[in-house]
Amino acid sequence: MDGLTLPQQALICLTYGVTLVCSGLALYGTARRFLTVRSLGWGKAILFLTFGISTGMVIWVGDPNLLYVFPLFVFFSMLSTQGDWMGRLAVTIIFFCIIMSVCAILDTYIALFDLFTIDTSDFLCRLMRPLFFALLYLLIRRRMPVGVISLSRRLWKLILGLSFMPLCALMAVVLLTYRKWDSMVANSMAMNQGMVVLPFTGVTALILLFVILTLANHEKLEQEVHLAGLREVYYQGIQREQVQVRTLRHDLRNHMTVLRGLLESGETEKAIGYLEQITDSSSLGGGKPFSDNETANVVLTAKAKEMRQRGIQGEFQISLPRNLLIAEMDLCALLGNALDNAMEAAEKSTDKTVRVRCRAEKGLFMLQVDNALAGDEKPDLSTTKKDKTAHGFGLLGMREIAKRYGGSFEVVAANGRFELVVCLPL
Repeated sequence: MDGLTLPQQALICLTYGVTLVCSGLALYGTARRFLTVRSLGWGKAILFLTFGISTGMVIWVGDPNLLYVFPLFVFFSMLSTQGDWMGRLAVTIIFFCIIMSVCAILDTYIALFDLFTIDTSDFLCRLMRPLFFALLYLLIRRRMPVGVISLSRRLWKLILGLSFMPLCALMAVVLLTYRKWDSMVANSMAMNQGMVVLPFTGVTALILLFVILTLANHEKLEQEVHLAGLREVYYQGIQREQVQVRTLRHDLRNHMTVLRGLLESGETEKAIGYLEQITDSSSLGGGKPFSDNETANVVLTAKAKEMRQRGIQGEFQISLPRNLLIAEMDLCALLGNALDNAMEAAEKSTDKTVRVRCRAEKGLFMLQVDNALAGDEKPDLSTTKKDKTAHGFGLLGMREIAKRYGGSFEVVAANGRFELVVCLPL
C-alpha cells in the first residue's frame, strides 16, 4: 500500500476486515450444521474467528504457510466444538481443504494477469473470498437439516478416511513445489499442477459435505423406519387386546353361568380354578400405556416384551407428557440403548431386575436406569464384545445426544450395580 494516503490505507484495512467477517459468517453458518459448537459463548467466538482469520491467509502454490496454518486450524476447531472426535476431525479437514484451495487459487492465479498490480490483485483476491464462501453456503443451505448432523462412529470413520484424499492432494501441490521459482521449468510445472489439483481438492471436499448430508438423511430414514416398525407392533398389540376384551365381554354371561353351576353343585375348588383361568387371561393382563407420550410407549412396550421373553423383571416408573421437546429419534435412541445395555447385563447376572425411572418436570427430562453388573465389565465401562453392542457404542451415542441438548450424562458402576442417568434441559 505504498504511495497511498492514510485515509486510503484505512479504507483498504476496513475492507479487508469486512471481507474477513463476511467470509467467517458464511463458513460458520455452513459448518454449524456439521459441527456441534460448545454451548458457551467462547466456543462460537473461537470457531467464527478460526474460519474468518484462516480465510485471510495468503496461500499460493509453493507456499509453506499451509504447514503452519493446518495444526492451528485443527486445534481451534476441535477446541470450540464437541461430540464424536472422529466426526469433528473429518469435518474440520474438509472445511480446511475448501478454504485453503479457494485461497490458493485466488492468490496464485489472479496475480498472473498483467491487468492488475500486486496491490490491486491482493485487494481483488480478498474481495472474492466472501463471494466463494457465500456461494458455498447458498449451495448447501437447502439440504441442511434442522438440527446438527449426527452419524454413527462407523460412518464417521469412513468420512475421516476419505477426507485425507483432498488434504493430501492440497499438501502435495502446495508444499512439494516449495522453491519452485528456482527454475522456470519447475515453476511452470507447479503452476500447471495447481490449476488442476486445487480445483479438484475444493470440489472433492465439497462432494464430501454432500456425502455427509446424504448419509445423515439415510440414517434418519432408517431410524424412522425402525420406529415405524415398533409403532406397528405396538398398535397391533393394542388391537389384539381390544379384540380379546370384547370377546371376554361377550362370553362373560357364559362364564358366569359356568361359575354359578359349579358353586351350586358345591365344587368350590373347580370354581376357584376357573376364576384363576379367567384372571390369567391375556385380555385381562392389561395393555396399560406407560405414559402419555406415544414414542416412549412404543419403545418401552417393545422392550418390556423383550424383558419378559428373556426372563428379566422390569420395574417402570414413567411420567412423560404427550408433547416432549425431544426429537422422536433421540428419545427412541436414549430409551432403546439404555434398556438394551441393561438387559444385556441383567441376563448375565443373578439379579435379573431392571429399574427404569423417566420423567419430565420443571423443565428437565430425567432418565435413570439401574441394573446389576454382569461381572465382565471393564473399569472404563467399555464393551467386552467385538460387535460393541453392550456398554459400548450405545453409551457413546447417548453421551453425544446429551451434549447436543446441553444436558448431562453420567454412569456409575459400584457395589455390584450399574446406574445410568441422563438429564436434558427442555
